[in-house]
Amino acid sequence: MHKSKNKKIALALGGGSVLGAVHVGVLKAFDEHHVKIKSISGTSAGAIVASLYAFGVSAKEIEKIVLGFEWKNLSSLTLSKYGILSNDKIGEMLKRNIGEKNIEDAKIPLSMVATDITTGEKVILDKGSVADSVMATTCVPGIFVPIELGGRFLVDGGIVENIPLSCLKDKNVDYVIGVDLICEHAYKRPGNVIEILYNSFNFLVKTNKKIQIKEADIIIKPDLSKFNAIDMSQMKNLIKIGYEETKKVIENF
Repeated sequence: MHKSKNKKIALALGGGSVLGAVHVGVLKAFDEHHVKIKSISGTSAGAIVASLYAFGVSAKEIEKIVLGFEWKNLSSLTLSKYGILSNDKIGEMLKRNIGEKNIEDAKIPLSMVATDITTGEKVILDKGSVADSVMATTCVPGIFVPIELGGRFLVDGGIVENIPLSCLKDKNVDYVIGVDLICEHAYKRPGNVIEILYNSFNFLVKTNKKIQIKEADIIIKPDLSKFNAIDMSQMKNLIKIGYEETKKVIENF
């Protein structure tokens, strides 16, 4: 029996748009080695993957879902004064795959982080609609229209905590693990206003996370320098990298 079998972890999945496909590979490796996830959290793209997994969708099933993603199926143009795009389709995708669920009903304790764009405060989302919460934490400011929840105007949690370690529900585990997607990927000259806004957002995220990651026992940080956060044709390779990097971590358990 491999020594990793029956290890228990708390897992925080960071934001990174398309780079979030890495999380699927991470979960595939943990499933394969029978590592039990006792609690899971997500910011932005990480919240999409965390939500599906927390409601019993297997890593292999999530892989099929993610490989079918196209921007036109996840976003749509809007006339709102608050953003260029709506991410309502992300909420619809979640409802198709797990139903209209509330966070507190998850099989694995689940939480997410969003940012109150009025006050700048961190908002931990651990109850209420899964779809609405994921839509809130995936709202890159200036690109997506913010989501109003509980009287707050919410956007991407990456502004305040891109690797959402602080909100993990159960830390009575062998390891607290975070997955970091931001720091190693390369930036190219922006080709449009969305890429300008997204790059600006990520520069902010990078400066905020250095203190936050101290809460983790292990940070999985793959080299994503050959990838960008926009191109969905990279998904298969990103999943593979997440899988390989996580296998290395498991070997050292």
